[in-house]
Amino acid sequence: MKKTLTSLFAATALTVASFANAAGTAPVDPKQADILRAAVQKARPGLSIGEIRASAISGLFEVDLGGKDTVYMSADGKYIVSGTMYRVEPNRFVNIADERMQPMRAQKLSAVKKDEMVIYSPPGKPKSYVTVFTDIDCGFCRKLHKEIPELNAMGIEVRYLAYPRAGVPSPSADKLITVWCSKNPADTMTQMKSGVAVATQVCAKNPIASQYALGNELGVNGTPALFTPDGEMLPGYMPAAELAAALGVSTTPSAGQN
Repeated sequence: MKKTLTSLFAATALTVASFANAAGTAPVDPKQADILRAAVQKARPGLSIGEIRASAISGLFEVDLGGKDTVYMSADGKYIVSGTMYRVEPNRFVNIADERMQPMRAQKLSAVKKDEMVIYSPPGKPKSYVTVFTDIDCGFCRKLHKEIPELNAMGIEVRYLAYPRAGVPSPSADKLITVWCSKNPADTMTQMKSGVAVATQVCAKNPIASQYALGNELGVNGTPALFTPDGEMLPGYMPAAELAAALGVSTTPSAGQN
């Protein structure tokens, strides 16, 4: 049934989204919420039900289930649609659920201490920055890393957080621990992403496990995972010029850069 619902919504998501309005997350009448909760409990007793919100489509409600999944329910509680809702805007489709998560993501990322990151800064005051969950061996992570000088030349600061794709503990995590525990993490990161063999290092207070957990909490499921300062998650690797545009930064190198 789940596959059927997902397939149905995938086929109709853009059509439905074209009727979306700006109402978004208006408060839900308690009686309406009770109808939806009762319907879910009747179908799946014991299933955790979180927040219920009015969706951007009249008569359709967003319901958080099981602590992490969001579905869309009809007002009478008889129909559920599972999938992603998009708002149609000029030149793009906006993932509504992802947009709603942005303030939370921004807050949690801003709470990470900078001395727990591996940072590549441009000279002078950065025009903007991108936070990147990275893995040493990921091919697109290495491709992005090679473009850091170009990003820095445009005034963009790159802030790395660890996301070992194989989890913690794992050989992937061990490589990231080596970076964070080295005397010069930025240099060690560059060496290891270039394929240079570096002796394993360990330190008690490394942030690899906590950063991996944070990535999972923010919805990261692959690397590189890029976040803008306002918490928007960008779709994986982007060439330097495209990333700069997504950050609202001119592609003209900053003063003092070659």
